[in-house]
Amino acid sequence: MATYFVTGATGFLGRRLVERLVARPGTSAVHVLVRQRSVDRFTAAARHWSRPDLVVPVIGDLGEPGLGVAVGALSGAVDHVVHLGAVYDFTAPEADNQRANVDGTRHALEFAEAVGAGLFHHVSSIAVAGDHRGRFTERDFDLGQRHHSPYHATKFAAERLVREQDRVPFRVYRPAAVVGDSRTGEMDKVDGPYYFLPVLTRLARLPKALPLVLPNLGGTNVVPVDYVVDAMTQLMHADAPSGTTYHLTHNGKQRVTDVFNALAAAVGAPRVRASLPVRLPRLRATRPVPAAVLNELGVPAEVLPHLDLPTVFDSTATVEALGGIEPPGFASYADVLVRYWAEHLDPERAWRNSHSLRGKRIVITGASSGIGRATALAVGERGAIVLLVARRQAELEEVRAEIEQGGGTASVHPCDLTDSDAVDALVKDLGVVDMLVNNAGRSIRRAVHLSVDRLHDYERTMALNYFAPLRLTLGLLPGMRARGFGRIVNVTTMGLQTDTPRFSAYLASKAALEAFGRAAGRELLTDGVITCAVRMPLVRTPMIRATDAYKAIPATSPQSAAKLVLRALTSETEVVQRSEGLAMELLRVLAPGLARQVLNLAYRLTGESAPEARTRPERPLPVLATALVRPLWRGLRR
Repeated sequence: MATYFVTGATGFLGRRLVERLVARPGTSAVHVLVRQRSVDRFTAAARHWSRPDLVVPVIGDLGEPGLGVAVGALSGAVDHVVHLGAVYDFTAPEADNQRANVDGTRHALEFAEAVGAGLFHHVSSIAVAGDHRGRFTERDFDLGQRHHSPYHATKFAAERLVREQDRVPFRVYRPAAVVGDSRTGEMDKVDGPYYFLPVLTRLARLPKALPLVLPNLGGTNVVPVDYVVDAMTQLMHADAPSGTTYHLTHNGKQRVTDVFNALAAAVGAPRVRASLPVRLPRLRATRPVPAAVLNELGVPAEVLPHLDLPTVFDSTATVEALGGIEPPGFASYADVLVRYWAEHLDPERAWRNSHSLRGKRIVITGASSGIGRATALAVGERGAIVLLVARRQAELEEVRAEIEQGGGTASVHPCDLTDSDAVDALVKDLGVVDMLVNNAGRSIRRAVHLSVDRLHDYERTMALNYFAPLRLTLGLLPGMRARGFGRIVNVTTMGLQTDTPRFSAYLASKAALEAFGRAAGRELLTDGVITCAVRMPLVRTPMIRATDAYKAIPATSPQSAAKLVLRALTSETEVVQRSEGLAMELLRVLAPGLARQVLNLAYRLTGESAPEARTRPERPLPVLATALVRPLWRGLRR
């Protein structure tokens, strides 16, 4: 029976290697190093292992001497220490690479010695070859090559630490650039050849038979993750002396053009038919213009110089040790990688169907009644995953039941949006969000002269109508920016175009929300996040039911209002408005004096609804007479 201790077990390679180890008949336990703050990540990974009962988490840290692990019962009980923990990021600072790759390896060796491990398996990288030109075999290490990035230099230094010690028997594994699983396409991040895919998807609009001519793109070395973990599992248990090194690579030369063409075939793009006898110039990340262009294309400038490898890796000895097993040809699984990338990793995948709501996760506040409820039902009918937010859970449950009865999907998230702690918890609970509809609101109808001792009215409306949606937007925004897609719809009011009297508190709060959305939208445009204001007319909702003055005024239905929100969610417009609102706004701009008179007249022709000053509207004829005489009489004063 074999016992293992694995670092980096929750990483891309580590998760798969642990699965191979627990599936081996002779495995008694797999101990895995877990940082205290990464326990949740370990728990998530454990759900996918076939024998989680064999996996034992050990709290520690690569940055601590001896991994920060008390040897205790592990002394003499570990057959294999597998060191996978490292930083693989060309853009990471040198200090991070040093801490994880070099110091982490030193500490892992200390631990292996302390427990008396039978073998130390060090997962290195072909990066150790640096800028070496020509063939590089498993026996080669220091050939005078240089290393032009912190990642390359620290992987070389880490392997040197392993080679120069004699306290623990060891083996070294040098994987090539690792891509997704050749059978499922599963991958955890965009790297290496994946940087070609956004370009290729655009080239796919051209005729497939169009011949492409590009500069010589040089060489590369790519293998699928399933080959790496399968090969490691076999080689770890092979009979070989200490110091044996394995190349988990494509054997020999692999051209970047061949990889490019395999991906092009998978997406239906033209292929490279000829290469010019020149190479791409090396671009430095420190040059601002190339770096800015590459960033827009989704390619870190630090990565570009390393896409072309000058080294040809010889894995003859490794293939022999594996009994002739070699990695599959890239062209044989390129289509599998592309499918997985398109569904899970394409940074623009949300934009491909940006005008469709199907599958989109949409948060709707104030979803228990009125406009919010009608909008929730409408987006649910269109296949959205509706995240219902309001204070009253029972009413939200009714909306969810109606959505699910119609074949839709919804979840309930009760929350007092004026409570900052509750909103913070809500943001964590919601998870990934594609679209946000800030609909919850409060309206107060009261003349200014009746509000001189009611500052709290203004504070209450600002709390729910402005600060609440602002807090929720700021909480969800980082996720939208990270995914490169988002819609933020702020339900405001046509009153901003008409300056409706008696609504100074309400209009001020909605004006603040709309102004925030406009300003933020200018900033977020290049992040793929679009903001839109829906200037609602009067809507027959529970919010206006208690005001008698509204009963005789024409109002639209919540269902019609929901159509305006749908237009905002499925377009890239900045404002959704009705024609009558636009007409009033034009009147205000072209004839401001007349607009003021008209609204003052309307104010006087309608009564107060505030309980402490409820009045009947003034009689029309005296009001009209005053409206005609007052400007003339006051004009004579000048």
